Amino acid sequence: MPLRVTFLGTAGAIPTTERNPSSVFVAREGDELLFDAGEGTQRQMMRFGTGFSISHLFVTHLHGDHVLGIPGLLQTMDFNDREDPLAIHTPHGTRRQLKSLINALDNRPAFPVRVNEVGAGDVAYRADEYEVRAFATDHDTRSVGYALVEDDRKGRFDRERAEELGVPVGPKFSKLHEGEPVELEDGTVVEPDQVVGEPRPGRTVVYTGDTRPAQATIEVADDPDLLIHDATFADDRAERAADTAHSTARQAAEIATRAGADRLALLHLSSRYAGHTDDHLDQAREVFAGDEQRVFVPDDGQSLEIPYPDADADADDE
Repeated sequence: MPLRVTFLGTAGAIPTTERNPSSVFVAREGDELLFDAGEGTQRQMMRFGTGFSISHLFVTHLHGDHVLGIPGLLQTMDFNDREDPLAIHTPHGTRRQLKSLINALDNRPAFPVRVNEVGAGDVAYRADEYEVRAFATDHDTRSVGYALVEDDRKGRFDRERAEELGVPVGPKFSKLHEGEPVELEDGTVVEPDQVVGEPRPGRTVVYTGDTRPAQATIEVADDPDLLIHDATFADDRAERAADTAHSTARQAAEIATRAGADRLALLHLSSRYAGHTDDHLDQAREVFAGDEQRVFVPDDGQSLEIPYPDADADADDE
């Protein structure tokens, strides 16, 4: 089941000719989600082919570089005769401001728009096989981060063992894999744990938005497959990062290491680093060791497929 992340905007507060303000698009088996919508997000969605069929928009905080794209995006959806509802999730205490932004030009969308306030620890959205959790961040305004956490998957079914136990090929295989015991013709009962392995973890993507290093980022999910973390500054502006409630690339790497993240994407780069990200990468890699592909500064439009943690084992079974 594909899980794809597309980085629509990777700049800090001031966009550059190469980087748009913050926005991350996530597609998972027909579900399309958007995290933040800085100025020009609708154009980035056109440019990089994501389309506008998002069902949920998750806002980390109400600074302009994270929300000024919302009015234009809604208007474009309206012009395209959208009828499906859109849910927008925003930190506690910001609903009124966000609705004012949506209605600023007195051009309310014809389709339903629901604004939902969320706080740290809330499940902002629950789907059939995953949820999006809000967690506390440390910025200079009301803010949250979000973690997309998939449910555990069923354990592997041991067909060879099932046949050894006398289970006939057919519906009883499915019942066992679904967790139901089955009775054989001789009266023997086969339990699921005799032929089904331990549950296998799903995938997790964590997006912090703007924040100083925060313990909650480490605690929101176990060993995330991808951590998308604020890395506004390099070490040369560490004091500036603290003063403005942001993180350095090194601090992001420290959080990623403590969280057990598999990969780290450094986002929200200050315009002062336009054109060169080597310091960010070098400083992060001093902490977040391993394959150089584990930590990266994505370009606008870059997409990343997130494999299952046990994808190699699945391939070996084929």
